[in-house]
Amino acid sequence: MIHLTQLIYLKEGKEDIFHEFEAIAIPTILKYNGRLTLRIRPNDNVVIENTIKVPYEIHLVEFNTQEDFDNFKMDEERKKFLHLKEESIESTILIQGVQL
Repeated sequence: MIHLTQLIYLKEGKEDIFHEFEAIAIPTILKYNGRLTLRIRPNDNVVIENTIKVPYEIHLVEFNTQEDFDNFKMDEERKKFLHLKEESIESTILIQGVQL
């Protein structure tokens, strides 16, 4: 099992385009033995301390295997909509880990 944490930073005013991409990408996770276990949209009221910019969203995702994750990234239907991701996302930080 692999665990992924993704911090997502959007371009200003591109929230609707991001949501359009997520409507396609999130259901695709299930096709590849993955699960979106937590999706958080933090705001200044919930941040106790930070030395980095607060992301627009935080996703916790798990896949059974690295191969499942790699297959998700190569999904042909998802790839058709990557232009929405590129148009809306300024940057991401992807952290891969294992459960201890």
